[in-house]
Parts: sequence; structure tokens; C-alpha cells
Amino acid sequence: MDQRTELSEFLRSRRARLQPEDVGLAPHGGRRRVPGLRREELAQLAGVSVAYYIRLEQGRGQNVSTAVLDSISDVLRLTRAERSHLNHLVRPVSRRHRPAPRPQRIRPAFQDLIDAMDGVPAYVIGRRLDILGWNRLARALLGDFASMPAGERNMAWQLFLAPATRELYADWEEKASHVVAQLRGDVGRFPDDPKLCALVGELSAKSADFRRIWAAHDVQDKGFGRKRLKHPVVGTLSLAYETLSLPADPDQQLVTYHAEPGTASARALRRLAQRSAEPDARRVERSAERAAAVR
Repeated sequence: MDQRTELSEFLRSRRARLQPEDVGLAPHGGRRRVPGLRREELAQLAGVSVAYYIRLEQGRGQNVSTAVLDSISDVLRLTRAERSHLNHLVRPVSRRHRPAPRPQRIRPAFQDLIDAMDGVPAYVIGRRLDILGWNRLARALLGDFASMPAGERNMAWQLFLAPATRELYADWEEKASHVVAQLRGDVGRFPDDPKLCALVGELSAKSADFRRIWAAHDVQDKGFGRKRLKHPVVGTLSLAYETLSLPADPDQQLVTYHAEPGTASARALRRLAQRSAEPDARRVERSAERAAAVR
């Protein structure tokens, strides 16, 4: 993906969401030709020349100082995730010094850990929001990841192109905005990832909703919050989620869901856990029966 274009469109989108009065400037009389702050207004507030800021917004801001970037970020009221994204776009690691990405695999010991979390749906995502590992309850709650083709085992692909996943999320628009904002952050960090470019291209070609949300240029880290799910077996659940980065591989994140104790959602999640465990229990019984018959 072209970093200059990404940088230009990102800065313009951040200017567009602010009005002069938002940053302490007097409202401009008459009709403004473009929404939001003008380049001249932003340059004035950031303490740089208009020509310097225009070069930066055009992707020609080589060797821009940290102080200038911080000042522009302050004026634009960028979040921590947006500041990090801006830094990646302005100062991309050269291809010569950028290590080749390692294959994405979940460590076997970590898979054992999430398998042991019987009552907690847990899964691991990597670059591009690829789904790398999951436990039995996550599979029962969110979808049969094991049966999906590798190219579809991706949170963004599932959300926009799999009807069953779209129906699962009661607040689909909110979930979709969060997922796209996370994917946008990966574009800044991994601009030369061919699989990421292919994924964005496929989603753009096949989903008008993705194109609309992608055009907003929002960037967001996955953190914590609450999601409402409309599960086809146990009904509606309200679940809190937490996201933890894995120290051994910062490109991988563990996502867990849990319900507030004593609620209808907790009871529904417990029923789902019991249902998902039944096939395993039957397999154990059949194995024991076969072993007894052999003896």
C-alpha cells in the first residue's frame, strides 16, 4: 500500500473532524469550502509553516522531528493508537531493515492453556486479524473456525463476508467499525504485507459496508468492552471482553469473553459450555467401551 497516500488521507480525515471552535479559533464567517480545519489553521496552531505542513500532508515530510509530530498530534487530538499510526506512516521502516514476517503460529503450550479455560471463550488473533487459535467454547460461541478455509479464518473476512457472523453481533456496526480500525492500524505497521493488501482488496471489492467504514481512516487498538451476541442456540448474551498482548509475540493477542456472575448471560454461556463438551464426553465413553471390548 502506498504510504504517502495513506498519510495524506489520514491527516485530511483527522482535520475534517475538527471545527475551528473546537481548537479555540474564532468561527470563520461565510461558508467553508472544505469541512473541518484548514491546513493554514492547523499549521498556525502547531507552530509550523504552512508550506512545511503541506509537504507533510503530501507525504514529503522526510526527517520530520518528534516535537513537530507531537504538536500536530496534539492539535488534531489524536488518540494513542492514532499517534502510533501517524508515526508509522511518517517514519516507515525501510524494506532493507524490515525483518521478514515470521509465519503466524500459536505456541503449543499456549494452545494448551486456552484449552484449559473451560468456561471462558478464548481465541488468539495475529496480524491482519487472522484467527490463529481458539478453545472449544470460543468455537461454539463465535463460529466453527476449524472448518473454515484458511483464507476465511480472519475476523474481518468473517464479519463482512460471512452472513452467519454478521447475524451473530447485535451491534454489528459498532463491531465492524472497531475491526476496520484495528485493520487500518496494521496497514501502517505492515505496509508491504501482500496478504494484508489482498485482504483489504477483497473486502473493498465485495463489501460496500467495508468500503464505507474503511474510508473513515479511523485507527483503534483492541482493548476491552462489552458485546451483545445473538447466538442461534442459547439466545442473546451480553459479554465483557478483554484483550491481552502476548509478551513472546507482540503481534498476537489473546481475546477472552466472560459474563457477569448470576446473570442470564452467565447461565446461557454455561449451557453452551455444557453442549460443546458433550461430543468430547461421548468420544471418551466410546473409547472406553472399545478399550473394554478389546480387553
